[in-house]
Amino acid sequence: MNFRKRMMADLDRDIQDHIEIETQDNIERGMTPEEARHAAIRKFGNAAKIKDQTYEVWSVAWLERLLQDVRFGVRTLWKNPGNAIAAILTLALGVGANTAMFSVVRGVLLAPLPFHQPERLVIIGESRPNLNLKELDVSYPDFQDWQRDAHSFEQMATLTWSSYDLTGSGTPQHIDGMQVSAGFFATLDVPMALGRDFSRSEDQPQGAQNVIISNRLWKDRFRATPQVLGQYLKLDGADYTIIGVLPPGFRFLTEADVYTPLAVSNPKLCGDRTILGLVSIARLKPGISIAQAQSELSTVQVQLDNLYPATDRNLGIHIDSLKHNFVGDTAGMLFMLLGAVIMVLLIACANVANLLFARAAAREREFAVRSALGASRMRVVRQLLTESVLLALTGGLIGLGIAKLALVVVLGGIRDSLPRGENVGLDWTVLLFAFGVSLAVGILFGLAPAMKSTSKTVFGSLKAGGRGSTRAHLRSQGIFVIVQMGLTLVLLTGCSLLLRTVRELRNVNPGFEAKNVVTFKVGLSPSMSRTEIDVQVAFRQLVDRIRQLPGVEAVDVAVALSLPMSESDHSGPFWVGAQEPASMQDAPHALLFWTGPDYLRIMRIPLLRGRFFTPADTLKSERVIAIDDDLAHTYFPGKDPVGQTINVAWQNFGPARIIGVVGHVKNWGLNDPGTDNPSQIYISVYQLQNLVVPDLAKYLTIVVRTPLDTAAVMPAIKNVVYGAAEDQTVYRVRTMQEVVSATMSSQRLAMALLAAFAGLALLVASIGFYGVISYSVTQRMQEIGVRVALGAKPRDVLRLVLGQGLRLAIAGLIIGAVAVFLLGRSLPSFSQLLYGVKATDLVTLLIASGVLLGVAIVACYIPARRALKIDPIVALRYD
Repeated sequence: MNFRKRMMADLDRDIQDHIEIETQDNIERGMTPEEARHAAIRKFGNAAKIKDQTYEVWSVAWLERLLQDVRFGVRTLWKNPGNAIAAILTLALGVGANTAMFSVVRGVLLAPLPFHQPERLVIIGESRPNLNLKELDVSYPDFQDWQRDAHSFEQMATLTWSSYDLTGSGTPQHIDGMQVSAGFFATLDVPMALGRDFSRSEDQPQGAQNVIISNRLWKDRFRATPQVLGQYLKLDGADYTIIGVLPPGFRFLTEADVYTPLAVSNPKLCGDRTILGLVSIARLKPGISIAQAQSELSTVQVQLDNLYPATDRNLGIHIDSLKHNFVGDTAGMLFMLLGAVIMVLLIACANVANLLFARAAAREREFAVRSALGASRMRVVRQLLTESVLLALTGGLIGLGIAKLALVVVLGGIRDSLPRGENVGLDWTVLLFAFGVSLAVGILFGLAPAMKSTSKTVFGSLKAGGRGSTRAHLRSQGIFVIVQMGLTLVLLTGCSLLLRTVRELRNVNPGFEAKNVVTFKVGLSPSMSRTEIDVQVAFRQLVDRIRQLPGVEAVDVAVALSLPMSESDHSGPFWVGAQEPASMQDAPHALLFWTGPDYLRIMRIPLLRGRFFTPADTLKSERVIAIDDDLAHTYFPGKDPVGQTINVAWQNFGPARIIGVVGHVKNWGLNDPGTDNPSQIYISVYQLQNLVVPDLAKYLTIVVRTPLDTAAVMPAIKNVVYGAAEDQTVYRVRTMQEVVSATMSSQRLAMALLAAFAGLALLVASIGFYGVISYSVTQRMQEIGVRVALGAKPRDVLRLVLGQGLRLAIAGLIIGAVAVFLLGRSLPSFSQLLYGVKATDLVTLLIASGVLLGVAIVACYIPARRALKIDPIVALRYD
């Protein structure tokens, strides 16, 4: 019964709303207010009949009322298309930028990993007291002990990245792969699309050579035939039997096409606790937290420390969620950029709110007439909100197209550099976000003008046509302008700081000369790499042939992981003198570079003392090494290190005499602070033992200095490589300039996006600023005319207009400066991107403020010039 009463009351209000809207429409058709009112009553006045309708009819009436509001809103907006188009395009830019950025954040950070119950997947690493790192790779024996003694996990597995030369039928090619322990796919809960997983009996040093291939390789190489199981795949000259095919789209951290049993592919890892390089993953049991698992595994590690003090003493355990490890440090940067693009949306909303304030001020007499005819204040507010939501939804629809274009054009080139970049795109979640944002901003920017415009009395509005509300509207618009200026200053300052960072990084001396240096990897033919002598002869001949090519100044060789700023590195313990440390964990670590004799000359690394390697430094001669000046200053202070002995524990290289000191190179990037493994040791590739011959043959890196472009020199180099053996491969061709430039990718990405956001914000804010000042001049034409009639000079009028605008601009700059300092101190993710400049740098803030103030002056000057041309007689007649 109460519901029916409420429904009847709603019907009464619906009838009155219909009568009020129809009255307004009749007035627009030319009727007098009295005739319009009577006509509307005749059309909708049969209230008794309407009240007898059922609830369904009431629902239809409610829908009809909504449609009527929409139709009236469309007609109203169409009367002033310029204003509507400006608002729609402004919102489209703001919503489009936010939608594109949200799609990136969702794809990289928010979307779950493509595994079953991914929140239970963790990654396990070891921490060492002598290294400034929280997590590191582990040894295979340590992993086996964890797997046996820890009970917090359902499954555990370990893996390492590898690559293979795929030969046999078809064109030889180099493919990426992984060496995984049995249980790797079971830990991730990934079923095979075809075939089976590795068994524990196969994951043994003498196990069968089996392989699981990716769905992509199955389709490209075997045409997706089910008969692929049991066929052979020739990897590095050995035949592997295909036992399984992975489902489409499977990817773990990086792309890989082949997966082989770890113990079979890399048996030297199985019994040596000093050899690291493995990544361990696990699936937590239900109800077990990461903290509980870490506590248990730390207890296990303490026991290992006591059992194996020479290798495991003082080792710690670090467990992290797999998703966090996938994303890395990208989360802070992306959330910061999302915050920046939200600022752009707020600026756009403020700009559109100012436009609606101007429209509402011009429609105050209309609102007064509607109120006089019986329309309630909430009825007018509802109509205005309907119009603002129409603008927002239209802008959101166009914004989706802008977002799609931005993802293709702007983010297309950087998608691969983002972790999980393959997930970035427009899906239903992103579409729902765009709709929600459009609806929210429609209500947000429409509510304030609607409430402000309907707060006036009917008598006051009809008496002066709305002029009395000019000051109130200008105050409201001024607040929005101040907000726009403050937010724009924050974005401009952030963009300027990153611009200065990139400029500072480009001026950094990395310790070598990257220009005119080309690097590439060569997979030697298995027939030419059986022993260390075979490998040395093969690459000596290869280097000699390449050196004879036109345009090649010098050629040298290095082994994978030995080039500075490459995607990975290799380090090992060492000690000075004959006394071996009680534990390898107590020994200092150094980065190891495996090079040939011409490496310094090609890379232009300075030789500070002594000599570098020569072809005479071989396995038959005395073992020698070179060190960088950082290691020399740290471990040989005040004396000449040349001639001293250092023991290198890596691969039992043993004691070696220091023959030279070279300059320090920035290995971790141009912004390398030098706190992680700063010491560097160079080892001659001609003195590497037979134990590392397989790695040397697979990951041989050739470094060439040439003034020619890569496209001009590489065809001839490939002919030399393929001419030596048809089953050799050339891959990962890069210039050192590309390698160095890649270390600035985070700064460049943030700078490019912030520059786009700041430019968009500056454009929208300047248009909004100009619109407010121009509207102010229009509303104050009578005042300006009176001033001129009373003798005001042009400079007085100019000062009046500019003064008003500058007060707003300076207020916005002050608020923006405070926000810059607060955000600079509270956003570590932004500070980590900077180099050579602080987040609260005053000079950068002043420059950005000057640019914004200059734009404000120009935006004020144009309406001020128009004010100077006002005719006092015309102005005094202006209504």
